Parts: sequence; structure tokens; C-alpha cells
Amino acid sequence: MKCPYCSYSESKVIDSRPTDDGNSIRRRRECLSCSKRFTTYEIMESVPVVVVKKDGSRQSFDRNKVISGMVKACEKRPVSREVLDRAADEIEQVLLNSLEKEIPVEKIGNLVMEKLKSIDEVAYVRFASVYRQFKDINTFMEELSKLLNKN
Repeated sequence: MKCPYCSYSESKVIDSRPTDDGNSIRRRRECLSCSKRFTTYEIMESVPVVVVKKDGSRQSFDRNKVISGMVKACEKRPVSREVLDRAADEIEQVLLNSLEKEIPVEKIGNLVMEKLKSIDEVAYVRFASVYRQFKDINTFMEELSKLLNKN
């Protein structure tokens, strides 16, 4: 961090504490050249996740779309909204941790299916039938067979 007084590039941190809102850290620094003190603020950089759709178009990741799809799949099932919110948080965290700037929609769909499989198997099959666009009953039965064989 450059000193605002003498432009020396090195300083030491004297004090560090979170701001009132908790979204940044306030650091009190001392220049190693001129010994003057100054304050800096450190904030977390948020990198927006871009979703690459099947048609090649791009749009920002929308957590609400993930939740919406899971809510539809879990309709009339004994799954609480809190469980779905937690699953959406975990999916979003996986995407952010991947450090990829652009994520194919297929990856997100697979993550949703993986979460739904562990939450509710009926919801998983519902979501998979729409997401994978099952063409006929045989494709549907193949997916059910895979599910039954894993149990």
C-alpha cells in the first residue's frame, strides 16, 4: 500500500478491525519511510458468475432461478424452504469457488439434480424429467432404474 504522504510502497498494519456493517475491514497503517499514519479499507471482491445458456447467450447467475426450479420440483413434497435455501447456498458456493468466470447452464443443472437427489428422490426425478427433456417413458424408466439400483 503506497503512503499517501510520501508514496513509499511499504507500510505496516498498526490496527485492524471490521467496520460496523461487517462488509469491510478498516486497517490503520504506518509508513515505514516517513512514519505517518493513514487508514485503508479492505473489501471482498465479488466476481459475478456468468451463465452460458444452451443457445450460447450469457446472463448473470440468478440464485432465485435455482430456488424456483427446486421449489417447482418439490411441489407437494415434504421439503422445507429452509432446506432448499441451504441447497441453493451450497450450489452458489460451489460456483463461486470454481473460479470460473463463465459456467455452462448444464453444470448448474447437474448440481441442482445432485442436491435434489439427496433431499427428495421424487423431486429429483421431476427436475430431471424437465431438465433432461425426457422424450418418452423409456428414458424416464432408465433414470428411475439408475436411482433404484443405487439404493
